[in-house]
Amino acid sequence: MTVDRDPCVGEGEFGRWPLGLIISVQDATPFSPFHPQEWEQALARAVERGYEAVELAITNPTQVGQNSVAADLARADLRLSSITTGQAAGKEGLSLSTPNDRARHKAIERVQAHMSFASRFGAVVIVGLLRGAEGSLDLLVESLQECARCDPKVRLALEPLNRYESRLVNTVAEALEIVDLVGTENLGLLFDTFHSNIEEPDIGEAARVAGERLFHVHLADSNRWPPGHGHLDFRPVWDALRDVGYDGSLVLECFPKPGAEAVLAAGSRIRSWWT
Repeated sequence: MTVDRDPCVGEGEFGRWPLGLIISVQDATPFSPFHPQEWEQALARAVERGYEAVELAITNPTQVGQNSVAADLARADLRLSSITTGQAAGKEGLSLSTPNDRARHKAIERVQAHMSFASRFGAVVIVGLLRGAEGSLDLLVESLQECARCDPKVRLALEPLNRYESRLVNTVAEALEIVDLVGTENLGLLFDTFHSNIEEPDIGEAARVAGERLFHVHLADSNRWPPGHGHLDFRPVWDALRDVGYDGSLVLECFPKPGAEAVLAAGSRIRSWWT
């Protein structure tokens, strides 16, 4: 059946943008509609609601059975698009930019462990809160260089965060400066619509500027609820993703408000914007 598509998205664009949810396999995360103990049920419900990908919230990948995760994902026919690492910052105080040598080296080792886990799946490893809320940009660059060298085949995505969560790297332009300083092909950007709506003068242009360095995308509305529950206009984002030829996943990183069902239902709403 032929489906007429929104001209601002482009022909066939939906097929290039698998939708994903965040699911935790260890500690609970505020951005998942599921509790970690609901792992298998979470995968099943994601598939039932039409999601094609998952982003795993993993605090310490050395404590997660990779073979078990791979088998469960294969049975559910879900791809692992990405791994989020921020739990290690909140729970253990790890930071890639801190002058505390012990915490910084442990953060580097943790990212490298995430990269080892991600390699099997071709997943992107996200560097968000783990870069530190405060710290040194020079140390951040050095840490990212060491991480990137660990496995040049695994992509790292540096996420610009809004000013209320970190003073380091708030905009796409600032993130691109760090990418240039690190100087490796496997470091790129994560574009998050919530953070960008706070920090960027033009959210569509910001995504477009990321260009070929755009490795991953997070979706949330202006209030960090699921898309459609705030006032953010997502059309400029779809335009920009089309223009830069983005072919990765779109993962919902939003609070499960007004309830978990709102996140699960968001996929259908987003598809309605594309068709």
